[in-house]
Amino acid sequence: MEASLKKTMLFAAVAACALSACGSKSGGGASGQQIQIVGSSTVYPFTTAVAEQFQRTHPGMSAIVESTGTGAGMKLFCAGVGDNFPDMTNASRRIKKSEYDDCAKNGVKQIVEVPVGIDGLAFIEGKNGAGMSLSPRDIYAALAATPFGKPNTAKTWKDVNPSLPAVAIQVYGPPPTSGTRDSLAELILEKGCETDPAMKALKDKDKDKHKALCTKVREDGAYVEAGENDNLLVQKVAANPGAIGILGYSYLEENQDKVKGIPLGGIAPTAETISSLTYPGARQLYVYVKGEHANVIPGMRDFLAEYARAWGKGGYLDRRGLIPSPADVQAKGTQAATQLTPLDPSGLK
Repeated sequence: MEASLKKTMLFAAVAACALSACGSKSGGGASGQQIQIVGSSTVYPFTTAVAEQFQRTHPGMSAIVESTGTGAGMKLFCAGVGDNFPDMTNASRRIKKSEYDDCAKNGVKQIVEVPVGIDGLAFIEGKNGAGMSLSPRDIYAALAATPFGKPNTAKTWKDVNPSLPAVAIQVYGPPPTSGTRDSLAELILEKGCETDPAMKALKDKDKDKHKALCTKVREDGAYVEAGENDNLLVQKVAANPGAIGILGYSYLEENQDKVKGIPLGGIAPTAETISSLTYPGARQLYVYVKGEHANVIPGMRDFLAEYARAWGKGGYLDRRGLIPSPADVQAKGTQAATQLTPLDPSGLK
């Protein structure tokens, strides 16, 4: 079944539950028997796998997962406590301080952060592609609206680096609501921008200008927002010689018959380079839990325990492409999942 159809069916189930008033999460009423999860399209397949296993071992309980993108998921998650709001949200980057503050303002004060594994921000091309090898500077110079403070006039990859082929710049990537877009900005675009000493110095002088120059993406058609359906993005890249796509590593691993990875800084996206964090696009993935709901919905603790059993080396999430976190991070995740200790916001940005 196509991922988009699955998503539609799952969303319909969420809507049906809302209309039939499935349980109460606000306390004092019947406990809900359904866990509602939103957020990252990158984390979506992993949380869905956990949900499927959870439902097999917990008859009468269900976990509904919707792929909304990290940013949109955070908005839904932080909007309030009670029946009309999600219990958990997936995220392909850490919660922002502004999002945490929105949560607190709306009564969501017991936010539990659970690191679930490592993923790589993969750049892909079709199997018959040019065999590109890019650096963060190449990508920044190709995709930034005003690279190094000048309007972007590059039409081909050769325009940004003479050693690259004269192939038109056409990149399918995540929309602004996606945590993958945030990772692109933080892990790749900023790094490429700061290869210029003047841009690096600007960060201390004028953070807003630095952010605009380093992370704003061009809007002239070279960069195409491909939505939250990563399977569709793979299809577009596979069918379009010369096109490049940006998405989570697990989708590259699942579609190696259609697309291939592009090395960044000479390092190919593989399970080994991502797990060792040597690959420039490696990033931690998270699930955020609403403590106010976890203390009311009886299955949430069991769901989190199932996640913790699945994310280790050799577990079924490892086999699906989620790269296990280092042992100390796994231990931290297990502790958060079992003790539901609220997140300390002091380190958030």
